[in-house]
Amino acid sequence: MKCLTTLLLVFIFSMNIFADTVSDKEKEALIKLYHATNGLQWKIKWDLSLSVSTWYGVKVENGRVVALNLADNNLQGELPAEFFDLVNLTNVDLHKNKLQGELPKAINNFKELEVLDVSMNEISGAIPETICELQKLKDLELFKNKISGELPLEIGKLNQLEVLALFDNEIEGQLPHSIYNIPTLKVLLLNSNKLSGNLSSEIVNFNALQNLSLFNNDFEGEIPKELEKLHNLSEMNLSYNKFVGEVSKNLALLDSLNMTMFDQNGNLILLELNAEKDITVITEN
Repeated sequence: MKCLTTLLLVFIFSMNIFADTVSDKEKEALIKLYHATNGLQWKIKWDLSLSVSTWYGVKVENGRVVALNLADNNLQGELPAEFFDLVNLTNVDLHKNKLQGELPKAINNFKELEVLDVSMNEISGAIPETICELQKLKDLELFKNKISGELPLEIGKLNQLEVLALFDNEIEGQLPHSIYNIPTLKVLLLNSNKLSGNLSSEIVNFNALQNLSLFNNDFEGEIPKELEKLHNLSEMNLSYNKFVGEVSKNLALLDSLNMTMFDQNGNLILLELNAEKDITVITEN
């Protein structure tokens, strides 16, 4: 009996060791990340002599690295190329660090990714088109960086996306037409960029949308009446753009700054309210 108990303990211990083991490639990718982002200066450091599963912010399941949460941990520098070998990641949270450089095309390696938060860093350059290949992505947060260029033309391929938060960057150009093909969007925050052009009437496709912020851009033209049909919309800010025309009282009240726009001379004006019968746009709880 004693022998059997010993064998059982050895078996359990062995299974724990096996479950804790990740591939050499994934371990090397994490080590590269540690060194490339000045790991010795992290707030909470890794002891590279210990098992990967003991490393702060690393989640291992069935021998695979599936999540990485190193938010507000003083990561500095650029993400190494090897980081994108962590192909089993479903959740990456690196917000509030000092990461620099561009997001590479190799981001499309993250085929299992559902959440990507690299907000509040110093990421620059354009969002790569290859990010549109992340079919499982639900939450993309890149706000408060130095991202420039235009939004990927095929961003509409992210057809499971629920949160798109890109505010406080330097993104320019018009909204890609494909963006209106994401019916799952609940939060769309694009404020404080350099976006321009008109809003399409196809905004009516955003039937799950709860929060829309396009504040402080260069949008123009009339505000689509189809916004009235978004019955889940409870927060909105379209002000500080160059929209013209009339809006309903309900939309004006829903807007955080009551539809305050810039005219052709750069002066602040309030859009006129139309006399049509208002449609309630906030559903009752």
